[in-house]
Amino acid sequence: MPIRQLPHELAGQIAAGEVVERPVSVVKELLENSIDAGATRISVEIRGGGIEKISVADDGAGIPPDEVVLAFQRHATSKLDHPGLLDAIPTLGFRGEALPSIAAVSQMTMTTRQQDTDVGYGVEMAWGKLMGEGSQGCPPGTTVQVGDLFGNLPARRNFLRSPTAEGGRIGDLVARYALAYPQIAFSLKVGDRTTLSTPGDGRQANAMVAVYGADVVTNLLEVSWEDPDSGYSVEGFTGNPSLHRANRTYMTFFVNRRWIQSRMLTFALEEAYHGLLPEKRYPLAVLNLVLPYEDVDVNSHPGKREVRFRQDGKVYSALQRGVRDALLAHSPVRSVQSPPIGRGPVGSYEAGVGGFFRSPFDGRTSQTFSTPGDWGSVPGSGQSHPEGYGPPEAALTPQQTLPVLRVVGQVRLTYIVAESPDGMYLVDQHAAHERVLFDRIVREASQRESLSQPLLAPVHVELTTGQVSTLAEQREFLSDYGFELEEFGGTAYLVRSVPAVLTTRDPGKALVDVLDMVAFEGLLKEREDVLAASLACHSAIRAGQSMTEPEMRALLEQLEVTDNPHTCPHGRPTLIHFSAYNMEREFGRR
Repeated sequence: MPIRQLPHELAGQIAAGEVVERPVSVVKELLENSIDAGATRISVEIRGGGIEKISVADDGAGIPPDEVVLAFQRHATSKLDHPGLLDAIPTLGFRGEALPSIAAVSQMTMTTRQQDTDVGYGVEMAWGKLMGEGSQGCPPGTTVQVGDLFGNLPARRNFLRSPTAEGGRIGDLVARYALAYPQIAFSLKVGDRTTLSTPGDGRQANAMVAVYGADVVTNLLEVSWEDPDSGYSVEGFTGNPSLHRANRTYMTFFVNRRWIQSRMLTFALEEAYHGLLPEKRYPLAVLNLVLPYEDVDVNSHPGKREVRFRQDGKVYSALQRGVRDALLAHSPVRSVQSPPIGRGPVGSYEAGVGGFFRSPFDGRTSQTFSTPGDWGSVPGSGQSHPEGYGPPEAALTPQQTLPVLRVVGQVRLTYIVAESPDGMYLVDQHAAHERVLFDRIVREASQRESLSQPLLAPVHVELTTGQVSTLAEQREFLSDYGFELEEFGGTAYLVRSVPAVLTTRDPGKALVDVLDMVAFEGLLKEREDVLAASLACHSAIRAGQSMTEPEMRALLEQLEVTDNPHTCPHGRPTLIHFSAYNMEREFGRR
């Protein structure tokens, strides 16, 4: 077949395929144009999942009449005028492909008017061809209407999902941009129903209320962290440990307010919550990374959904440390509640008792805290402490760790019973000891203190090929934590020394378990606690072991001074609180 140049119409359809994948792609491109135009209000309307109709209207700067038709030419843009800007792109759009790509696969009209003019200009396009243009009355800003999407490409339309599914993607997109730009009032109308409306008052918390609801916002923690060396910073909000979801879709990341998808950032966020969430549960977070434009490449993905960082490690560390610091500063005590008298028989715990993490906002009214820029502040619940769950003054503030606890006894050789002025505590002896040992191991490793304990006789252990590979990668790291190993031929090794904290009678099994955990969870310099958590678990006192009163008292004293006394390294609670107020209610004393 001879080489030939593609017809203009066919070339446009092929190029449009890279930019316009589905209806949500159209909305994304138009939203970004509106944001770049300085809009303060953006209204989106769709019908048929965006296949029948998409309308995006803004009150932005508008386009001069003599440039309107030019805007539909491929690679025509007002956002990039010299090659140097490719190294530091400050705008969301820059390629000049959005309008011509959308017009090539739809019937499209656009009306636009600059703020300082009395009349606007309009164009009508059909499958990439100009059908008409001229002066037209319209409000300031730009309105784009797209109809019969992929009407000239029925094969492409057949690959779309149902209108409901496609509309859901658009709703998710608009919500994400509403979170990134709280100073812009966004509205989304699906058919005849408005499904999203944000105030545009500059407070990100209010935008989050519109997207997620007030109940979620009262369980959010502020993240505001900056690395003085690199200048990278992280701002936004993340859920306290009680706020978790069954999948990762509630993690929202922005880089300089550009919504992106990043496996690295997802992993960094999950690492920040390591030891604070139950297994296979994921946090809710809305986080914006601010870094120099030249340190991020936004031109590496056709749909601009992914970016490349000049220094992956620093970005990873910034997000993980920023979130972790917020969590450790506000991590509260798990409390058991029961229904107030009158909702069931006294002493009944059916459907009434559940563990929850107190929010920093619980029991306080009109609580706010300021955040950088226009990411706003989070209002409190706006109501008093819920009836039947104790007076507001009983709650611990986020700055407190644990109250002074007096040992009462031991239940089922598993739980330590203790009391304090605000009620009773049940302490899981294994989880509490895990936390104490974990902090000790991490501290001693960071200070390069000796962690090793020689064995009287070396222990022979056979490893799998996968475990040998993990060992080869992490040999030095394992040595730092106290393991001294010697090759014994093939996949066999001799264990000559183990971490001093290790109390197990089977050092070989401990080594195998540690290698398996490291291989399964991964091991990064930013999170060196996989090994420490495994060692702590193997060394902690077990359920079913009897403890003397001095031993229990010593454990609680050590728990009080740990960095995070409320959970073990794997995320289980170390203790549960029964408030004095609640117990008195149960016994009819209140």
